[in-house]
Amino acid sequence: MAAALTVPQLSAKHRLTLDQALAAIRSRAYWSPHPEHPKAYGETAPADGLAAFEAVRGTRLDLGQPGTDGWAGGETSPFGLALGVEYPHVDADVLLPAMRAGMGAWRDAGPEARALVCIEILARIGARTHEFAHAVMHTSGQAFMMAFQAGGPHAQDRGLEAVAYAYEEQTRVPGQADWSKPQGKKDPLDLGKTFTAVPRGISLMIGCNTFPTWNGYPGLFASLATGNAVLVKPHPRAILPLALTVQVAREVLTEAGFDPNLMALAVERPGEGIAKTLAVRPEIKLIDYTGSTEFGDWLEANARQAQVYTEKAGVNTVVVDSTDNYKGMLSNLAFSLSLYSGQMCTTPQNLLIPRDGIETDAGHKTYDEVVADLAASVGGLLGDDARANALLGALVNPDVKARLEAAAGLGEVALPSREVTNPEFPGAVVRTPVMVKLDASKPDPEAPYLSECFGPVSFAVAVDSTADALELLRRTVRDKGAMTVGAYTTSADTERAIEEVCLEESAQLSLNLTGGVYVNQTAAFSDFHGSGGNPAANAALCDGAFVANRFRVVEVRRQA
Repeated sequence: MAAALTVPQLSAKHRLTLDQALAAIRSRAYWSPHPEHPKAYGETAPADGLAAFEAVRGTRLDLGQPGTDGWAGGETSPFGLALGVEYPHVDADVLLPAMRAGMGAWRDAGPEARALVCIEILARIGARTHEFAHAVMHTSGQAFMMAFQAGGPHAQDRGLEAVAYAYEEQTRVPGQADWSKPQGKKDPLDLGKTFTAVPRGISLMIGCNTFPTWNGYPGLFASLATGNAVLVKPHPRAILPLALTVQVAREVLTEAGFDPNLMALAVERPGEGIAKTLAVRPEIKLIDYTGSTEFGDWLEANARQAQVYTEKAGVNTVVVDSTDNYKGMLSNLAFSLSLYSGQMCTTPQNLLIPRDGIETDAGHKTYDEVVADLAASVGGLLGDDARANALLGALVNPDVKARLEAAAGLGEVALPSREVTNPEFPGAVVRTPVMVKLDASKPDPEAPYLSECFGPVSFAVAVDSTADALELLRRTVRDKGAMTVGAYTTSADTERAIEEVCLEESAQLSLNLTGGVYVNQTAAFSDFHGSGGNPAANAALCDGAFVANRFRVVEVRRQA
């Protein structure tokens, strides 16, 4: 069957976007082709997107995959809605060989054609951003605007960023070369050489509950753009956004003349645990995973046949030494602690504050005053229920609620959590953050601040000095990892000391944020999400190392 989408057509549509993405990852300047304001998608887009989301509820999403042996699903929105969507359950013994069958033609298409097809997939997802926003919202618990931005344009940016890095790495080596070695009076030794980027095999992308697209797209598109087939195994509570992604990808692959089985979905029945089963199959050569440290460690130890990329738990820390904008610091931290109920892998947890207090533009502030003022700032930010709902979203699962409730018993509560009612979604479980005062004067290997407490929980940890704060920072990053580190200081020497800790321990640092940029936000094409250099993650989103080992270069030499 002739392709409805040819490479010249795709090049005319998307080559400029690819070139701009390549320029952006080199310059690290701001750039995005995906609008983050809902109105940018047209007057009818909000209603159309909601209607599309409602239309898929209660249906069977048949992707036409080989090996379908039943149906599974059962997602319930953190906002209280039953989605009622059924998805294909697959027999891996049938599906995996079918996925491999199309890889030869996909490999032979070359890096540019693969990149252009991937960008077409992202463009079609982008045109349905409103629909995807509702799907992300009702599987992750993100409030709509965050689901729209993080689950839509920001996720699409991360996917495109991975495509750009994949193209860059694959084209470092020329496709062919004429080689001639002089031999003095003898004829030269002449060879013709070709170099082909060869995929590793089938890539398994294991999705997470909180950011199914944002965390899922980098690995998914990095693997697809480097010639691998991709099997998407969503989190059982967050299937729909990734199922729609697979649906779009299969449509585009078909129209471009490739095997749609280069992208497939694998959902599990309750308690089945197919991620473990799939992860150790010999056909699986790449794995991308975001989630708990326990399972991430298991993958790294047991999926020995695969290249494994993991993002796991970490203890994110903010060192508070001094500030020349006390009000701005409090406001910035309050927003960072509140956004999406702290359910981001980048949300600060430990606030290290000298027990003798800090110097500010508002005068000296004691430890107790800093904690009380920050608690008041969070309380003021979330005092209005409508604004609180827009920032907090809903608790993603009962485990987060249990941790939140247990945190109040860990120390003196500086900021109690309160229940917020969502009038639009009465079934939503919405809670404001809790802040607990702890003391680091007595070393305790079981101290709560030495482990991740995922959710809307923060610890205001009193330390003897900023030097002690830096030592505690170093120890937690080294032992537990961190996706983010923040710091506030007016001292150049202290700033340099904090920077040195983060350089030595490979932790991404944000200094003196007091405006509209927050420590728990990263921008595609410019910021690195994680470093791959501490226990929180073994890879960064996104850099050359994240894509370069997804393919190998195979050389063929011919006598000239």
